[in-house]
Amino acid sequence: MARNHYYLSIADLAHARGDDPRFAWDGASPDGFATALQQALRDDGLFQRWRAVQPDPDAVNSSLGASDPAAQVTAQVADLRTDIDLLTDLPMSVVRHRLYLLIGSAWQLRDMRAA
Repeated sequence: MARNHYYLSIADLAHARGDDPRFAWDGASPDGFATALQQALRDDGLFQRWRAVQPDPDAVNSSLGASDPAAQVTAQVADLRTDIDLLTDLPMSVVRHRLYLLIGSAWQLRDMRAA
């Protein structure tokens, strides 16, 4: 699989939360979020916890549980937003799912490029 850089932004990181508090990120710092997202992409723990509470866990698309042990995430404040640089070989569908679990729809994909 090809590695990609995903460039994301979050307008209000301090208030960015997923819909379900069991999986939502609970922090305010860019570094804290980068660490949480990186961990969520490097292993399938967050996915497995989410999957376990689904009405039919066996019916969940297992491809959403993919992980990338080499995923790298950095975050920094730029203007009034937080910019995220994510380097991974995971497809956008997996990245999107983990982001929605952690911070809901509070993020925006700004660009994507081959690494």
